[in-house]
Amino acid sequence: MSVLQSGHPIDNRLSSPIRATIRLAAYLTLTSLLLPFQALAVLTRTRASKVTPLLYHRLCAQIFGFRIRVHGRPSAVDPTLFVSNHVSYMDITVLGSLLDASFIAKAEVSKWPLFGQLAKLNRTVFVQRRSPRAAEQRDEISGRLTNGDSLILFPEGTSADGLHVLPFKSALFSVAEHRGKSNPLTIQPVSISYTHLDGIPLGRCLLPHFAWYGEMTMVPHLFTLVGLGRVTINVTFHESALSHEFHSRKEMAKYCHRMVSAGTSRSRQGHRKRAGHEDGLSQSRPAFS
Repeated sequence: MSVLQSGHPIDNRLSSPIRATIRLAAYLTLTSLLLPFQALAVLTRTRASKVTPLLYHRLCAQIFGFRIRVHGRPSAVDPTLFVSNHVSYMDITVLGSLLDASFIAKAEVSKWPLFGQLAKLNRTVFVQRRSPRAAEQRDEISGRLTNGDSLILFPEGTSADGLHVLPFKSALFSVAEHRGKSNPLTIQPVSISYTHLDGIPLGRCLLPHFAWYGEMTMVPHLFTLVGLGRVTINVTFHESALSHEFHSRKEMAKYCHRMVSAGTSRSRQGHRKRAGHEDGLSQSRPAFS
């Protein structure tokens, strides 16, 4: 059985149960306060329905001790399809704190306690892999993009171990496949890397405290994660591309996978390219800490 299937043993001694309890209490309090406002905003279709999730995720990032470092700049074009690797359920908080965009998630998420309700209020698009409703789901995503809603896609289809970027599934790239030059879709690859815990580089032994994959159970993993110290997370926004620049959805998927993989590799190695280099990254800058 591979590491990606079985996961890596987690040393719970690094996590403080007291810190975890305090953070979870703060998180649940924040959620209970903002959730009714977001529900009302979604029902009335006001601007607050987009602003509240951004504020919510930023406050959650502060509660959980996330130090998010941003490299490059997110696309300012509406709509944009952001394409990212997937390491943890906490990727939602990380990207949600940076982007005015909704997620594309697997249908199972809609049934998760609390998280499913939060996802719905963030106007998440739920999809079923290998579903007979694939065409209908594609049309829903396409409709959201046509209406100007930016979306975030995790094309690996599952979360990985933080060391590897799994192959990208090209099916959902079909929403951009047939757009011509007159109506192109902006596509921006994004790399997420969990790099340090209290200043200590995260390697094979420490990454499983944040990466959620294989046969890991969410509740104990979550309790351990939120009891840890301050984690540094690098988020790299790569150079955007237009859909008409690719001949097929498979070509789009390969391009995004290449950019995302290179970004996570550079982040792990601690190297950054300056603005104007081949991948179009700007100087790194803190988002917040």
